[in-house]
Amino acid sequence: MDVNVNDHKYYLNRELSWLQFNRRVLQEAVDPNNPLLEKLKFLAITSSNLDEFFMIRVAGLKHQKENGVKRRDIANMTAEEQLEAVSEGSQRLVARQYRYLKMILKELETEGLYFINPDEASPRQEKWMDDYFERQIFPVVTPMAVDSSHPFPFLASKSLNIALLLERNERNLDVDEENDIDVKTAIVPVPSVLPRIIRLPDNPENPSRHDFVFLEQVLCHFAARLFIGYDLLEARPFRITRDADLNLDEEDAQDLVVEVEKQLKKRQRGEAVRLEFQVGASRFMRRFMTSEMNLNAEDMYEIDGPLDMTCFFSFCGIKGYDRLRYPEAHPHHPWSMLQMEKNNKTNIFDMIREKDLLVHLPYESFDDSVVNFVASAATDPDVLAIKQTLYRVSSSSPIIQALEKAAQNGKQVTVLMEVKARFDEANNILMARRLEKAGAHVIYGLVGLKTHSKCTLIIRREKDGIRRYVHVATGNYNASTAKLYTDLGIFTCNDRFGMDASAFFNLLSGYSDPPIWDSFIVAPINMRQRCVELIDREIEFARRGEPAHMIAKMNSLLDKGIIAKLYEASMAGVKIELIVRGICVIKPGIPGISENITVRSLVGRFLEHSRVFWFLNGGREEIYMGSADWMPRNLNDRVELMIPVKDPDLCRRLKDMVERELSDNQKAHIMQSDGTWIKTIAPENKVGAQDSFQKLAEKRDAESEMTLAQKMEPYVPVFGKR
Repeated sequence: MDVNVNDHKYYLNRELSWLQFNRRVLQEAVDPNNPLLEKLKFLAITSSNLDEFFMIRVAGLKHQKENGVKRRDIANMTAEEQLEAVSEGSQRLVARQYRYLKMILKELETEGLYFINPDEASPRQEKWMDDYFERQIFPVVTPMAVDSSHPFPFLASKSLNIALLLERNERNLDVDEENDIDVKTAIVPVPSVLPRIIRLPDNPENPSRHDFVFLEQVLCHFAARLFIGYDLLEARPFRITRDADLNLDEEDAQDLVVEVEKQLKKRQRGEAVRLEFQVGASRFMRRFMTSEMNLNAEDMYEIDGPLDMTCFFSFCGIKGYDRLRYPEAHPHHPWSMLQMEKNNKTNIFDMIREKDLLVHLPYESFDDSVVNFVASAATDPDVLAIKQTLYRVSSSSPIIQALEKAAQNGKQVTVLMEVKARFDEANNILMARRLEKAGAHVIYGLVGLKTHSKCTLIIRREKDGIRRYVHVATGNYNASTAKLYTDLGIFTCNDRFGMDASAFFNLLSGYSDPPIWDSFIVAPINMRQRCVELIDREIEFARRGEPAHMIAKMNSLLDKGIIAKLYEASMAGVKIELIVRGICVIKPGIPGISENITVRSLVGRFLEHSRVFWFLNGGREEIYMGSADWMPRNLNDRVELMIPVKDPDLCRRLKDMVERELSDNQKAHIMQSDGTWIKTIAPENKVGAQDSFQKLAEKRDAESEMTLAQKMEPYVPVFGKR
């Protein structure tokens, strides 16, 4: 059969695939295995995801439509067609989101947690709200009239506001009804400095019940007090989402940092791309809210509930309800380091010199491994230099503190700080300036490319000469996300990795041409070519009638060239198992095309973030890990890094990790050939990969603390107990 694997019918649209991903996140809000407050948190995550989707992806499509771009995407859709499909899909997603919210709020009531309207408050609570409004809210709100002398104010992206319709309360009631009403319009921004969710006083007669109201509800309840002499006809909360993408002219920018800072000031003032408003708004109110926004009907989202569910992030941490959250999970001491400590290796450099180390986040400790690595280098008198790429760092980053100390201690510190990391630009610039002040040399990214690789090189003087210690990871050097994202990192002092790491940093900091790499696979230089070669190798084994198999785990799969090669491999008989968390535009299971391809997505407590690639290679298996997804931007427009994993023990650990994820029957969604996903939760023989990794880390840590006598104690099973 002659098949054109580039035919658009074999590809899904990126934006609709992303909406499917967010729907998988939303599905966790009704997973019976998730505790109640965790279900609520998944609603907040879904809401946060949608905000970014509209600010970046939908905004980009709108720009294409406005500029008359007729180019069709990988699925043969124009920007206009995509916007229509995205609007329809988003409307359905939001409707489902608020149906789930009602279900969860009803469940919360069984736990004594009630969200009420102000008019449902008891007399005692009404009096308290009255006082709260006068003392806390009234002094900070700014009511703004909108008329010929007061133009519609600029409202920042994602800010919550109340639109009001008012009428003079001393009008002449005898005037003809058509001309009777002289409606005034106004806006009251909901103050972000006050808590969005307000807890009302408990009823002493029912101490197990706790009532909550939303700040905007209290504002609407007492809004008439802000406009003396007027009757309040209507008050509706609304929220605008604006274009937040930065329009950087990198080629002509004399100073990239200054250009980024200039664009950051414009971010809150981008064009509106979405309007959310509370259900029940009159047509007059809708026209008022959309005036001067240039929005179409499909950009309007009528919300049957509280706007902006991200407010539930803080509520989910409510004290006294631990039983409604996941059991506490702490990062544990890395297993690779525990094994070295048994051999009396306590210094991290001694450990790495003995054997390559693997760290699996968030189950194993970022602080004990990565922070320890950089902090030890900062104070080690034998360390001469530290070089590191940083893409996203936390605002109180221990890595930044360690690098500052290293520079102050006279080490040569070179950091490539990516100032174009979306939504982290301002923080990264701040951190970079801190490092410069401490004496470090900072490179502010590369023109035309984002540096997304995660690599650290430490040069140390030792008895037998200079030795290079290298850390390569799949995730950012961010202590906050290291507790939430699943990632992998390898420490090695292998000479070939060390030489490649030196050449890699010379490439980033100077004018050096790319070398002939020994182990490093670098985008945009040779990563695409190498990935295609690895797939082609499996195709050759399959054509010779030998077993051919590959497993690839990543965040997103979007690159048409790679997908076409996967289709070719499937048709040749290569078994392909894909684990893709987010966007995935391949179509698995099509007879004669992709029947040898399966795709699964794991959505659970932690955000899957690691990238691992496993090739059977005729029985001489090869495993790679790195920072890049198979997307055009990663392979063409970013500096990415992938490395082969050489150590047999580390390979066994990575294979065990991947096999557990392929066996997961609790959090796995399986992709169908039409792009939809099905999640089934097995009632028996349960396998939850994330849960098992956490328990394994706990078990290894506990075993390391056992005395010799405890370890020798025989196991006596206790039957009949569960």
